[in-house]
Order: sequence, then structure tokens, then C-alpha cells
Amino acid sequence: MRKAREDVRNIAIIAHVDHGKTTLVDELLKQSGTFRTNQVVQERVMDSGDIERERGITILSKNTSVHYGDIKINIIDTPGHADFGGEVERVLKMVNGVVLVVDAFEGPMPQTKFVLKKALDLDLPVVVCVNKVDRFEARPEEVVDEVLELFMDLDANENQLDSPFVFASARKGTSSLDPMKQHDTMKDLFETIISHVPAPEGDEEEPVQALISTIDYSEYVGRIGIGKIETGTLHINDDVFLLNIHNPEYKQRVKISKLYEFEGLQKVEVREAKYGSIVAISGIADISIGDTICSPIKPEALPFVQIEEPTLSINFSVNDGPFAGQEGKYVTSRHIRERLYKELNTDVSLRVEDTETTETFKVSGRGELHLSILIETMRREGYEFLVSKPEVLYREINGKKCEPMELVIIDVPDEFVGAVIEKLGSRKGEMTNMTPSTNGGYTRVEFSIPSRGLIGYKNELLTDTKGNGIMNTVFDGYQPYKGDIPTRAQGSLVAFESGDAVAYGLFNAQERGDLFISAGEKVYTGMIVGRNSRADDLDVNVCKRKQLTNMRSSSADEALKLTPPIVMSLEQSLEFISEDEYVEVTPTSIRMRKKVLDPSLRRKIRIHG
Repeated sequence: MRKAREDVRNIAIIAHVDHGKTTLVDELLKQSGTFRTNQVVQERVMDSGDIERERGITILSKNTSVHYGDIKINIIDTPGHADFGGEVERVLKMVNGVVLVVDAFEGPMPQTKFVLKKALDLDLPVVVCVNKVDRFEARPEEVVDEVLELFMDLDANENQLDSPFVFASARKGTSSLDPMKQHDTMKDLFETIISHVPAPEGDEEEPVQALISTIDYSEYVGRIGIGKIETGTLHINDDVFLLNIHNPEYKQRVKISKLYEFEGLQKVEVREAKYGSIVAISGIADISIGDTICSPIKPEALPFVQIEEPTLSINFSVNDGPFAGQEGKYVTSRHIRERLYKELNTDVSLRVEDTETTETFKVSGRGELHLSILIETMRREGYEFLVSKPEVLYREINGKKCEPMELVIIDVPDEFVGAVIEKLGSRKGEMTNMTPSTNGGYTRVEFSIPSRGLIGYKNELLTDTKGNGIMNTVFDGYQPYKGDIPTRAQGSLVAFESGDAVAYGLFNAQERGDLFISAGEKVYTGMIVGRNSRADDLDVNVCKRKQLTNMRSSSADEALKLTPPIVMSLEQSLEFISEDEYVEVTPTSIRMRKKVLDPSLRRKIRIHG
């Protein structure tokens, strides 16, 4: 007989990037007594990765749990960036309700719409938490109206439209049901979650079924499957079947060797777990996302979401430049291939394919950020390789060539609106909406634009708006091909010879454009050392020294004034390069270079094709 487990609640925290999900989880952990009173706890404790901490974003969904009275609340902190939407889609299968966090000033943003739609499609109850009400510019009442409009736009049913609103400041650890006053604790949020999110239902006596929604990986125990037990009870040493709904022929008999539940930030080993529990299972080598663990008595696979396909691809190649192998620890094609395929263990939105050559691998993901995080992670692990310019993945739909589209929302100071509209228009963007901001001085413009039109645009936006433009994007399906988009307006300054860059050579080169390197840096023939002020590429000799004569005084070079170089980040480099260029990635350096290093050979290719 099915009954509800009133001692458990399973929730996911969803929101647009930077609306305060992780800070909110921190506060729930603190106020539930997870940490000792004197324990030193770092900020955003859930963001465990170095890159997550540096960038202030969540990349992988994280599991934790808190106790409120006699009730255990399993919490999943999800990413806010559209590029990691695959993470959000999966974990929603594990929960019985969601807490939608919305910034009290910004209101609903593109990703808010994306994650909320996923939750509503699964018919999950929603608790809306209007966060950052302590901000000076907060406008909680207006934000409530905007959230309700969003619910209606997404065709929410009556129950969903009646979702409760809680007003909070995650930073201060306060919450209330009244936007005008705050209580000193998160009690109102806790109680709203318990009263509004239903307890998981199931039957203890039925054959066990558990759906794996996330894969963790440990060097010691290999793959760890994380998922929710839908019905029955799972014990250590149980003989079970592994099935997958997307592959009806797949059937494997396995044994449960280790079983864990989440307590605070720790995985605690347990002997058994019953329906409604979120568990981690280790010891099954081939376990993957979407698998069902079930009893041999009733081998039935549970339904699972079909993960959306990648939209962007990059080629990873072995570094064959003059500096190859000097800075990296793992440099061979075998190393790179093993590492890329290992990433598939945990990232379900990623695709890796071998190409015609053994030196190159095609890697496809959900966006530039998704792929650049992988590149940055590998770089820090000691890998050295080349990456090509990102390319969008086209599809043929009803006999027509179609391309991925993005919904773009840009908040921009009023005086720069014209420049933004002009630029996005030239990149095949169509403006769908334009609204002046309530606090004045800013305008919000919305565009529908091909994904390829956004490659390389972020830098231009910051230049055009003097660093004040804020851009958010979300995937918006496929549409027929929109035609050619003009490539970058500026060419590259390419080093003509190898050696050390010197002030005299750089001084002459900087007249031609902006430099990326400073004096004393090692360069090689074909390496990109700057950005030309004109559209074509230009070979420059940055190693050129001034010829010495016996007529010069020692102070003759003092007049050389060098402009500080532009230090290009990984994302900026990926955005800058054109089709005939690579980004060379090593643990210590990020360089750009031509695919063909020899200048005379490049000239021949340019002339003869």
C-alpha cells in the first residue's frame, strides 16, 4: 500500500545565475544546525570546485540535506547558467518540489524562465523565494507581479498559480511572508517548504525501483550513481538489475556494494534506504545517468528526460607548435582522448567524437561557457593542447538547414542602446522587445539571434557600453538558416620570426594596432601577438632590435613608450580567433597562433586557395 513519508522532503533550488541560490543553501545549512557554532565555514560552501569559487557560479549540481525538526529536507543546488541546463533537467526528476529564487531587483530573467518551464512541465509544486530584499533598489511587490506574469506565459495550472511567495535575504539569513518586514531566521521559508512541497510517496513492500539522475566520480571507487528510490527498499548486497528506458536491450545484473545517504555536506554509509530517499551508490562500474536500479522480481525501467542536444562544437588537437611539450604534463593524443572521454562520466550534455585524424577530437557542448570550463579544468590539471574556433551545429528539419537560436536579453545604459541594436542587427539578430528600466538610466532590449551571431560578441558589447552592458542568453530552439554573418572587423598581428619580444620591435608594431604581449616574452613565427587596426592580417617583427652605432648615447632609447598589452583570457581568445587560427592552451600560458605557421605558405594558400 502506497503511503507518504512525512519525515522527508526533496527539493531543488532553481534560479537565474547570480540570484543567490548557493548563498541561500549556505544559510539553510547554518540555521538547521549542520555546522558547529564555532565552526569556520567558507562562503558558498556548496561551490566546491576552484573554478566555481573564482567565477562565483555553480557548474555541477550538488546534493546536501538539512534537518528541520523531525523532517529531513534533501536539497539539490543547481547551476544557473543556460550552458549547464542539462544538469537542471536531470536533477528535477529526483525532487517533489522546487524553490524558485528570484532577485528582488532584477526580477525574472531568461534562465528563470528556462528552469521554471522545466519544473512546470514535470508538474512540480513551486515555492517562490524573492531574495535580496535588503538591497537598496529592491522592488519585491513589482517582482511578484512579474513572476505571476511569467507563470501565466508558461501556461501554469491553477495550483501552480497559487504558489506561495517568501521574501528573504540569504546574505543576512532572514525571511518573511511580508515583503515589508523581515524575521531574524529562515523559519518562514522552512515552514513554507514543508507545508507546500508534498512528501514522497511509495510502498515499502513493493519491489525496489531507483532512478539514477547524476553521476559523481571518485579516483578511488570510480563512478557513483546518485538518484531517488521511487518505491521499495534498497539494501547493501542486494542483487539488482540495471535497465535504461532509452535502450530497451540493455540489462545488467549487479550487486549493491556501498550505499550512502546525504547528511549535511557528507555522504554517510547506510545499510538500507527506503522509498523517497536520495542515495548514492558505488561499486557499479558501468552505471550511467538515466539507469534504473530495480528488483529482479519486477524489472521495469523508469522514464527519464531526454537531454537536449549540444549546439556548439570545438576541435581539440595535439599541440604541434614550436613550444610544444615545454609547459604541459599531458601532451599526447592518448592523454587528451582519455581525459575527454572521462568527462563523459559526469557530463551528460557533452559529446566527444574521434575525427579522421588521431590527433584531433570533436567536442560538442551547450555553449561557449560549457566548453571553456572544460578547457580551463583540463589546463589546470596539466594538459596541453590546441583548440579551434567554436562552430555551431546545424540540423536538417523538414528538408531545411536549421541553426540553433538564442534569446538574448541585454540591460544597457540608455546612451548605448543604438550601438547595441546596430551590432546585433548586423549579426542577424531580430529585436523582439524593448523596455525602459524602472530605476531609470537603463533600457532592456530583447533579441532573437542565431547562436553563431553571439560568438565573439561579448567583448564588443563591453567595448560598446564601456563595460556597463549586462547580457543574458538562453537557448531558443532551431530556426531556418539566417544567411551569412560578417566575420570580425579586425585582423591579427602575426609574429614574423621567433625569439624574445623587444621594446623596439613592439614600439614599431603597436602603431599597427593593439598588442597582446609585452617585452621579454618568447614568441614564435606564426604566433598572434596583437590585433590589427585593419581587417586583414599583418606580419610584424616584434623581435627586431635597433642596430647599435658608436654615435648613440646610453639614453637614446628612453623615448620609447609602450602601451600596456591587452591580456586575453581563455574566453576572449576563443571569441577572437578566426577559422584559420588556434588557441594554444597550456598550464601556464594561453597563446593564439595561425594554423599554418610559415608566412610564405600562408600567402600561397591565401592566393591560390
